[in-house]
Amino acid sequence: MEELSGTKISKEILQELKQEVESLATQNIHPCLAVILVGDDPASAIYVKNKKKKCDQLGIKSVETVLPQDTTQEELLKVIDKYNEDPTVHGILCQVPLPPQCDEEQVIRRIKGQKDVDCFNPCNVGLLAAGTPRYMPCTPYGILQILKRSGHDTKGKCCVVLGRSNIVGRPLSIMMSLKGWDATVTLCHSKTSNLEKVCMRADILVAAIGIPHFVKKEHVKQGAIVIDVGINRIDDPTSKKGFKLVGDVDYENISDVAHAATPVPGGVGPMTITMLMYNTINAARLQSNLPKFEI
Repeated sequence: MEELSGTKISKEILQELKQEVESLATQNIHPCLAVILVGDDPASAIYVKNKKKKCDQLGIKSVETVLPQDTTQEELLKVIDKYNEDPTVHGILCQVPLPPQCDEEQVIRRIKGQKDVDCFNPCNVGLLAAGTPRYMPCTPYGILQILKRSGHDTKGKCCVVLGRSNIVGRPLSIMMSLKGWDATVTLCHSKTSNLEKVCMRADILVAAIGIPHFVKKEHVKQGAIVIDVGINRIDDPTSKKGFKLVGDVDYENISDVAHAATPVPGGVGPMTITMLMYNTINAARLQSNLPKFEI
């Protein structure tokens, strides 16, 4: 079974992005990403740190606002408004989860569409659904880049997506059906009947449901491509940390039926921040009246 390494592909794309940032600098355009962190969630803090590290690596300017756990909705919206009106800031993201007193939906809507590099704002979701995307959602576009750069064409293929979240499953199902990708897509969820039978039709099977090792060989057609979006922490007494990370796919179990699959870790995960950097660069281009940078 071929391993589809997001780590390797991410490095290839990051090199292309670094060159684009250097090219923009010659035109006095300096992409800038603003990150807002509310509270002290350890996982969120690590993710924000990794985003800053990647910005530094590419030469993208990053600014950060860290707010206390008891920040009010009004205080948070004021920070967003400040970045919305700052012409030197091209992309804004507010790290989730937010404390209970903050309304995540209102926060998402408050970020200007042009600066919504996560592609969560309804106006950007609508553009995507209409087939005229401003930005591509980060994790789904990372998945498409893995397929494209591994030589696995999606045109005319039957694709089954497990999970209908607004972050991965739902936007990916739209994106794979767009012109240029041209897949026939089935979006499955907890109420789908005969799930194994539906999955067995898939030339490309994407698992994004958050259940460790859910996908077994009984779900996978001979020769299918399997993309594992899941990152689940399970107990492992043999590990120094006491746990290990596994995906939604039982990787070893499917190895004699799948043609190729992404590992966990090192598969889809590294692509998400890479695509965030890509969107930030394109935000700078669009706000400077330049066409998109295509990869």
